[in-house]
Amino acid sequence: MTVLVTGGAGYIGSHVVRQLSEAGYTVVVYDNLSTGFADALVHGERLVVGELADSDRLDALFAEHGFKTVLHFAASIVAPESVTDPLKYYSNNTRNTLNLLTACVKHGVERFIFSSTAAVYGMPENGIAAEESPTVPINPYGTSKLMSEWMLRDVCAAHGMRSVALRYFNVAGADPQARMGQRTPEATHLIKVSSQAALGMREKVSIFGTDYATPDGTGIRDYIHIEDLASAHLAALAYLERGGETTRINVGYGKGASVREVIEMVRRVSGVHFPAEEAPRRPGDPAMLVAKADRARTVLGWTPHYDDLETIVADAWRWEAKLNKR
Repeated sequence: MTVLVTGGAGYIGSHVVRQLSEAGYTVVVYDNLSTGFADALVHGERLVVGELADSDRLDALFAEHGFKTVLHFAASIVAPESVTDPLKYYSNNTRNTLNLLTACVKHGVERFIFSSTAAVYGMPENGIAAEESPTVPINPYGTSKLMSEWMLRDVCAAHGMRSVALRYFNVAGADPQARMGQRTPEATHLIKVSSQAALGMREKVSIFGTDYATPDGTGIRDYIHIEDLASAHLAALAYLERGGETTRINVGYGKGASVREVIEMVRRVSGVHFPAEEAPRRPGDPAMLVAKADRARTVLGWTPHYDDLETIVADAWRWEAKLNKR
């Protein structure tokens, strides 16, 4: 079966594409390569370079392949940036998802897996988010994704398509064989930034906010290994192929690590005591965001295999060292 993966040359998309290919799917990737890389497609998947805003190009691609399954990753994802440039997020995330869904309806797509985010929850009570928790995003990034979820829900109800919206928590790490990983030039992911500091590529790591109501005063996040996140997409696809109904699923481990704990783990794994500097809070950052992640296991049958901060950091460090030939 041929599946379409938008944004499949990016960090998360490329890991999912690799796992899909290894599982026997034929994959077509549609990506504008603004943050993705063609050489991240390690199994020779077909790459079509294009914009989701190009409705004619999308229409021709769907007509050529007759896709019945679409996995949608293409998006802008930096929450602080969305606060200063909201229209970029409503354009690239919400409007372009509308364009993609329009093509899906026109060409009879049956299954749709959406790359959503825990940012749709905003600041949940006690910092723990369940799928039933109120969705009150505190930045345009979260709002743009929530609006896309709403469109997807309504399209499925109206046209018989079935979907899974996967709400990611903090994705980190890299392929354990170091074939691919996070490559965004101006990345804001803490583990990547810390690894770059350990390699001497950055002078220091900034700790944005040290006065949160957490044990060490720094923000707590639920870090999930990219390989486990990718496997959740294959579990979601298998669920839909079994006839599963439209749903939304958190993808996290259900436990958190603070900024200081992550920095100390990168120092330990790398053997480098790089400097960390305290800085003011960033706009749009909650104190704590951790998943209630039971549904992924019970509904999708998903089983994580890399649920360990040291493993996540070690794989990220190995990739970063390879990427920068250290």
